[in-house]
Amino acid sequence: METIEQALEFERNVPSYKTRDQRIWASLKAKELILALNVFYKKSNDDKIMDLMKRLTAIKRKYEKRLKRRITI
Repeated sequence: METIEQALEFERNVPSYKTRDQRIWASLKAKELILALNVFYKKSNDDKIMDLMKRLTAIKRKYEKRLKRRITI
């Protein structure tokens, strides 16, 4: 259950990641938390865990979208 607490804390601190390095770290941390929560979800099939994983995935996608470089000509 420590993983769930870490995920909720991570979700609360999302707006504080401003620099590129912090965004990279946040994306990797979100992926790590999602994979850890997936282990718990497989055992319990709890909908609350699935909702938390969906929210973390949305955060991860947001940061990954910002990290991709745009090519302008």
